[in-house]
Amino acid sequence: MFTLLIGFLNLLLASLLTGAMFGVFLAFRPKGLSGPDYVRMQQRGVRTLDPTMPALGAATIAVTVLAAAMARHDGIRFGLLVATVVGFLAAGVITRLLNQPINKVIMSWPVAAPPAHWTQLRDKWWHWHVARLVFGVVGLSVLILADMVDA
Repeated sequence: MFTLLIGFLNLLLASLLTGAMFGVFLAFRPKGLSGPDYVRMQQRGVRTLDPTMPALGAATIAVTVLAAAMARHDGIRFGLLVATVVGFLAAGVITRLLNQPINKVIMSWPVAAPPAHWTQLRDKWWHWHVARLVFGVVGLSVLILADMVDA
């Protein structure tokens, strides 16, 4: 029963995490926005997501590690869960070391007058967001596969 509960929690957390990343991809596409519109949108997104997403990412990784530890004697499932952990860790590292520092800079910008280089940081942030989304989708996909192998 405990294994089933951990598997359910793992899929739920991973789906919420990856779904949030995908939602940002759909809603925050920055091309075509004016500087003030981009800054307003990005600052609102940071204020909304930053309080929750790091904890959700950490919880997802922790539960996936637990699930992998529980599957350590099941070679295929264990390998898939380790690959899942790697995918979510990569997304987390990208977030922490690449996206969040840019977020911090953008949070200091006045909405009405972004700096001259705003499009360079916008494009850099977007590039890293797409990269973390890819790692998140791969992580979720491998997790689903691990559960299908177990079925």
